Amino acid sequence: MDQDPPIPLSPRPCPRCGKPSVFRHRPFCSARCADLDLGAWLNGDYRIPATDEEDDERPEDVEP
Repeated sequence: MDQDPPIPLSPRPCPRCGKPSVFRHRPFCSARCADLDLGAWLNGDYRIPATDEEDDERPEDVEP
């Protein structure tokens, strides 16, 4: 069975700086942008605010 060749991915801009991405560092344009993005993840810059539902509810059998 012959397989079709893989469809090349369309070049997308680097999510850090907007330059064209490079296959070796995809989806980034360079190792520097990839490292900056990793640092942002490790610093907690990317987070979704959330509330704990347990804190909002009080047990009914506990007196205030």
